[in-house]
Amino acid sequence: MTRRIRIAHLSCGSEYSGIQKEIQNAVEAVNAEIVYPEVDTEAIKDAVREWGLEVASPDLQLMIARAKSIVDGGFPVDAVFISTCFRCAEGAITRSELRRYIHERANLPVISYSFTERTTAGTLLTRMEALVTTALRRTLLAREKQTGLTAGIDSGSTTTKAVIMRDNEIIGVGWVDTTEVLKSAELAYTTALTMAGVDKSEIQALGTTGYGRLLVGETMKAALVQEELTVNSKGAVYLAEKQKGPATVIDIGGMDNKAISVIDGIPGSFTMGGICAGASGRFLDMTARRLGVDISELGPLASKGDHNRLTMNSYCIVFGTQSLVNALSLGATKEDVASAACYSVAEQVFDQQLQELEIVEPVIMVGGTSLISGLVEAMQDLLRATVIVPRYSQYIGAVGSALLASGFVE
Repeated sequence: MTRRIRIAHLSCGSEYSGIQKEIQNAVEAVNAEIVYPEVDTEAIKDAVREWGLEVASPDLQLMIARAKSIVDGGFPVDAVFISTCFRCAEGAITRSELRRYIHERANLPVISYSFTERTTAGTLLTRMEALVTTALRRTLLAREKQTGLTAGIDSGSTTTKAVIMRDNEIIGVGWVDTTEVLKSAELAYTTALTMAGVDKSEIQALGTTGYGRLLVGETMKAALVQEELTVNSKGAVYLAEKQKGPATVIDIGGMDNKAISVIDGIPGSFTMGGICAGASGRFLDMTARRLGVDISELGPLASKGDHNRLTMNSYCIVFGTQSLVNALSLGATKEDVASAACYSVAEQVFDQQLQELEIVEPVIMVGGTSLISGLVEAMQDLLRATVIVPRYSQYIGAVGSALLASGFVE
């Protein structure tokens, strides 16, 4: 029987906001347990004094002391979950600094999360899965080459992707819009198999990921059913040929976004979410529709425009669309609107999520939105770093699944 992973919970306010039970339920759903490092009053005072960060909240001071206990080896754990209320600026600073401190000094997988009163176990499940996977399956995640004949299916919120790999080469791909989860998975898979010239019976192992991974994995008897954070990390560094050393992976998806710090192909810390769809690929899709162009044309159009000529508020997808319509009614060019939309999405991801991570080059951008050149250019401008978009970047989840599934080939 797989041992239960010990997840240290460093938190301020979750017990008062009514979501502590939701956190507990998410942890139990992945067969892990929450633990709280024990510290005494003097240890709290010493830790805060040594830390050098003046915080007023006693709960934040306790978080600092518990983090120090973990780093000093006084309380053994397998992973760390840090959470504070999204309304608290002091909490956000503490959360970010503790994440970096623990990750760098204890070499543990860490997730930092800002919760609201509406946070549920469902919204936390993928994060907890990733923590458990990273803690338990480091040997599998360290795989650098795919072997045998394997397949991967990424059942995403807006699109479903499939990949066939043979001995470290991609030989077939499939991409369809997600409608009915199983039908879309079958269609993408069949398309990839046809391109590869391979029969389904020849596949030695299948891996699934994405929102529909559980249903697709169970139906198709997948050898590996894995959340997208670890899978995308592996696929990104594999495709970019950056499997050694640190890297930063950015995936702006149709419903949520992921930013992941990766070391030797293994995620160390990551953020996932986004406050509103205005900071996602969904807003860019709506922008393309309103401009009367295909989404594939939005990037080149944005590259010809200047986002500085107008303000696009995409913090909320409703207000973002209103800004878009107003700009066009005042005579703004399609190019400038496309540029402003791309820059707005990149800016929101930068403000909401990338502040949580230490951005280390190479920066690898993946997912379908990585094909929108205007978005990539905007991200480069904000990060002041070169952003790599590898070949097959839009198939990132399927590639990572096929690669990791080869670990189950006998």
